Amino acid sequence: MKNTIVISPADSVGVALTPLKKGESAEGVILKEDIEKGHKFALRAIAKGEKVIKYGEVIGRAKSDIGAGEHVHTHNMATNLEGTLEYSYHKKAAAELDAVKPRSVEVYERKNGEVGIRNELWVIPTVGCVNSQAKAIVKEFERRHPNAEGIDGCFTFTHPYGCSQIGDDHERTRLILQRMVKHPNCGGVLVFGLGCENNRMDIFKETLGEYDEERTEFLVAQEVGDEIAEGVAKLEILYEKAKNDKRVTKDISCLKIGLKCGGSDGLSGITANPLVGRFSDYMAAVGGTTVLTEVPEMFGAEQLLMDRAKDEETFDKIVHLINGFKEYYQKHDQPVYENPSPGNKAGGITTLEDKSLGCTQKSGRSEVCDVLFDGDALTSHGLNLLNGPGNDMVAVTNLASAGCHMVLFTTGRGTPFGGFVPTIKISTNSDIASRKPNWIDFNAGSIVEGETFESRLEALIDLIAETASGKQTVNERYDSRDIAIFKTGVTL
Repeated sequence: MKNTIVISPADSVGVALTPLKKGESAEGVILKEDIEKGHKFALRAIAKGEKVIKYGEVIGRAKSDIGAGEHVHTHNMATNLEGTLEYSYHKKAAAELDAVKPRSVEVYERKNGEVGIRNELWVIPTVGCVNSQAKAIVKEFERRHPNAEGIDGCFTFTHPYGCSQIGDDHERTRLILQRMVKHPNCGGVLVFGLGCENNRMDIFKETLGEYDEERTEFLVAQEVGDEIAEGVAKLEILYEKAKNDKRVTKDISCLKIGLKCGGSDGLSGITANPLVGRFSDYMAAVGGTTVLTEVPEMFGAEQLLMDRAKDEETFDKIVHLINGFKEYYQKHDQPVYENPSPGNKAGGITTLEDKSLGCTQKSGRSEVCDVLFDGDALTSHGLNLLNGPGNDMVAVTNLASAGCHMVLFTTGRGTPFGGFVPTIKISTNSDIASRKPNWIDFNAGSIVEGETFESRLEALIDLIAETASGKQTVNERYDSRDIAIFKTGVTL
């Protein structure tokens, strides 16, 4: 196993794949200090103010002179990021994608022609005031049906919103919940309200658009005597219909898959994220769909994505995506570079450019076919970009609400989190995979231990196909299912 890596010949830093000791030789230089796994060291002298290069791209500048073999991190390096910028379109030739082996999956076909990878019953509160009652409804249904055959479980997804919100926050809450109501992983849904909230049930229904009326029930707690009994009765109606649904065989291209990272470390851009990028290219090659979000973690790598826009209209959308999110930061008097997190820095990531260039490895090499903003639904096969923050819970909620059947979530520090769709946790290093089998589904850390990207990609595709066909993810087995709705405005 190698103990260091230089990602690009143009790089001025190397990365430790194992802990390194002062005095050791690494990539032709003698280390001047201990270097932790995932952290960077200078391959040559770097003068104060000089650009620091990793991934063949600029990740910041030196705050002081850095000698060859010295640790390169927050103490001697700073970001170059600024506010909104002007960009130009320099389309690069689309990457030639490798030949792929076909795969099939066993999924549920819905009335509107969409497919789902789960057949679950959901209780969706329109307002946080009824969260406890929603849980009680599910608990009573499960007591009556401890081994409910024909469905993959009954769940509720609580949240604190739906009232005391105005403007964009109110509209966004309603939109996210409406998208959940119509998500194909759900075989039947009870929309559950209080009765006096801003997110009124009558307007919710009027603006819901087309939905399967046979698989959707509505209940307002203030309009009935025993809302628990009424809710269970409505779930019983939905269960009788959903339990007869059967899986059918489809090509893997029917899947829509979100791409997310959280708790990243210095190996994220070396193992797990490039592996997921290869999977994204695989999906593009077979006609499937992937979605990359976390706009703040595109800052510093955005030009690389812009150069892969399929046309100038898509390029303009990416510019709006990037500068629009920077303007959101500036509106709240916050710097655009207030990232990475303390855990990221402890894992070896220094600047937002460093983080972003690793993060966007998940996008692979294929062209960007579309960009989605609030209210947009997935319509384009291939790689899409989705507006939204980097926060794990918000980002996964956004991905699933846009129509993703599952999310691939790479992590170096580890997290037990899961969204309202299956969330496959992919570790960047073998240590977290071995220590946290109750968090991690798949280990990409073995790539720096001698396994090839090709062999791990085949294994990852197999796991994704198995998950789509019913295999539970770790977050499902441990019932880690949460949502979080993005909030930008005032609370009344």
